[in-house]
Amino acid sequence: MSELIKEIMTQKTVLNIGFDDTDSPKGMCTTFLAYKVVNLLKKQKIEFLDFPKLIRFNPNIPWKTRGNGAVSIRIKTSNPSKIKHQIKNLVSKYSDTKNGANPGLVFFESESIPFEFTKFSNLALWQLINRDSAKKFAQKNNLEYFYKGNGQGLVGAIGAIGYSFHDHTLELLSYRKKQKFGKERKISINSVKEMQEKTYPDTFNSFDTKKGRVLITPHGPDPVFFGIRGENVDSLVYASKLLKSKEKLDGYMIFKSNQGTGDHLKNELTAETMKPYASGKLTGIVSNSPKIVKGGHVFFKILSNNNEFWCAVYKPTGMFVVASNLIQGDKISVGGGVRKASKNFPRVINLEFIEIISLKNQIKTSNPICKKCNKKMKSKGKGQRFQCIRCGKKSLKKITEKISRPLHRQFYLPKVSAHRHLTRPQQRFGITNKSNNFKNSRPWFCVYDN
Repeated sequence: MSELIKEIMTQKTVLNIGFDDTDSPKGMCTTFLAYKVVNLLKKQKIEFLDFPKLIRFNPNIPWKTRGNGAVSIRIKTSNPSKIKHQIKNLVSKYSDTKNGANPGLVFFESESIPFEFTKFSNLALWQLINRDSAKKFAQKNNLEYFYKGNGQGLVGAIGAIGYSFHDHTLELLSYRKKQKFGKERKISINSVKEMQEKTYPDTFNSFDTKKGRVLITPHGPDPVFFGIRGENVDSLVYASKLLKSKEKLDGYMIFKSNQGTGDHLKNELTAETMKPYASGKLTGIVSNSPKIVKGGHVFFKILSNNNEFWCAVYKPTGMFVVASNLIQGDKISVGGGVRKASKNFPRVINLEFIEIISLKNQIKTSNPICKKCNKKMKSKGKGQRFQCIRCGKKSLKKITEKISRPLHRQFYLPKVSAHRHLTRPQQRFGITNKSNNFKNSRPWFCVYDN
């Protein structure tokens, strides 16, 4: 029987696989599980239809671990039942449930993704979604799902399948060998700095030149050694080869991601949507003088659509100088996450950017200057004239002058070491990456020879 006839007789199914919350602060990583899943699937007769997707959801969720990332994989297979069984076993094996992980796994067989999935995913980008809502969604849409613990991972699992890209970046994640988990990561700082210089602007947020700080290595006990973010496969593979470390690594995988897109701040915050842990943006007028509190943090209010909102800028972000120099009447756009109310403040938006749209003139009044003596005149009393004490020359009123302000009409971001995974870096402004060279790309998955 010819291969063509065999192919016709063997019906293939498009299988969408989503999973999340397999890690804990003490170990494991959802992307590492994806690496293990792909390694298993690569050995079988299945077709990958796209890069594995790493979707970062609302970063303000209080129970998230690290970057709040979920993974989905899209394949074509003639034996979906076997694949599901294998992946379910891997999720059980590589989930750190003993330390609080609440893994969720979802299977959806379909070539197209219904809008309901995308709607659910869009909400997960900026809202807090209850795990019961995810369970109800799975039941309503007849999804095959599996979870352990409280099932919180189902939110990200459904969301990762439903996410629709309007812009994307890629991330090459390199993984450690098991015996190195939890041990200090040692990488040449100079090699990271050189890598950034040679690959800019095709990679981003790899090294903080002002602090001399490496940004590609995590600090926890998870299996990731480094993660390089960028725009295309070739740049990422090249960048990874520039890095120097004595540690022998296990391999790497490249994910298609919404990192660096600012996805979570597209929604407009209103009085109704200003709920604890929500993310979003709003535009309005600064309505009070900024208050600087202990530690150098800055708080101010913004009036938008007849509602006042408190905003906070924390000193480590590096934006406190911008915030402290705002004045009443400045028109700005801000974005960030909503912090729940405390005894000192109502709900506050912790800012991730400030965009200055227009600046109000700052005027200073002072006593007039005697043109003859070049000295300031003295007031003769309330409601009276000003007079030069040297020559006696008089003037009717004070003079006004415009004060130069240290702010400009522009977009202000935190310093690079304070960026979140989703923060759109300055170099990506105006960029929309829609190219997808998945089938023609260089190897996006690699397990190194032992």
